[in-house]
Amino acid sequence: MLDIAAELHRWCQEGRDFAVATVVAVGGSAPRQPGAALAVDADGEAVGSVSGGCVEGAVYELCQEALASGGSVRQTFGYSDEDAFAVGLTCGGVIDVLVTPLRSRAAREVFARAAAEAVEGRTAALVRIVEGPQELLGGALWLDAEGQPHGALGGAPELDATAAAEGRALLAAGRTATVTVGADGSLCGQPVTLLVESSVPPPRMLVFGAIDFAAALVRIGKFLGFHVTVCDARPVFATARRFPGADEVVVDWPHRYLDSQDLDARTVVCVLTHDAKFDVPLLERALRLPVAYVGAMGSRRTHLDRLERLREAGLTSLELAALRSPIGLDLGARTPEETALSIAAEIVATRHGGSGVPLNGAHSPIHHDSGPATPITGGGADDRAAG
Repeated sequence: MLDIAAELHRWCQEGRDFAVATVVAVGGSAPRQPGAALAVDADGEAVGSVSGGCVEGAVYELCQEALASGGSVRQTFGYSDEDAFAVGLTCGGVIDVLVTPLRSRAAREVFARAAAEAVEGRTAALVRIVEGPQELLGGALWLDAEGQPHGALGGAPELDATAAAEGRALLAAGRTATVTVGADGSLCGQPVTLLVESSVPPPRMLVFGAIDFAAALVRIGKFLGFHVTVCDARPVFATARRFPGADEVVVDWPHRYLDSQDLDARTVVCVLTHDAKFDVPLLERALRLPVAYVGAMGSRRTHLDRLERLREAGLTSLELAALRSPIGLDLGARTPEETALSIAAEIVATRHGGSGVPLNGAHSPIHHDSGPATPITGGGADDRAAG
């Protein structure tokens, strides 16, 4: 639901009645993951998506029915071999959708607060009962940045306490996932399934080297939802005018700036300077941080020289194995925009454990489970811009 937080926050402020359909479980090649949502208001306006188009019409009707009845409903959608035109996912996947009507100020309050936190870019989580006794279905509470619960699920107080504890664990990891607990708050007994949707500030992309390739990477980084910082020690190049799309443009020595930052496991570091005096002290630090991705631009010859310098600086073979260099996937890229695309493609593949090979003729899954991938050495897409 938090993927459409801005629209729902506006609807709540306007006092609209609406129903929210949320993906709560997936199987096979499902196009959207748990948390994806479609909302329909009392006038029939719709926002969001639960399937990329496959079952939107049927889910839209479910939302209208839930608004009329006032009751939550959970329904499964899947592909039918007998009738390919029947309501279902033609991709072959299966999704479970929970539809919750919100017809009063009190019912909207928890959603409104969680949506407001997400819109403001603050850390928060929405916890809902998505499977269990009918009288509990759709119950919700939200957690603030400190993990304190607000609202109630509608069951035993112990259930709220357990839900808050499970929610805090997922919120700390910045994850959206389901967890099953007992309806009485224990880990046994009659089960209820909770969906915890985490809203955390955007992941960071640090781009070192204020060059034309960096300008293209800034644009695609923003498109992918990153908070993008450009850093370069040369004030004549590191200007907001040259990088209008960046969230920050910093004039500083790259390694010194990196030392000053508090980074998390979602951060990506892109080193585009291909200059040893900048690269080596920067990479020496970056490769020892628990970040998601570290890539460095340069020719294969530059890469080999860089590796030798980093070994001399004391980095181990395991630390060096995390370096994606030459940076990017092999797309045959030439222009700054093509190069930025190859870098972004490698970042996405790293995030989701993708192979980077063409899907045509491959037997690998189209959709991968989210989570950190095992670091591997880069395949190289940037001999075209290196020195």
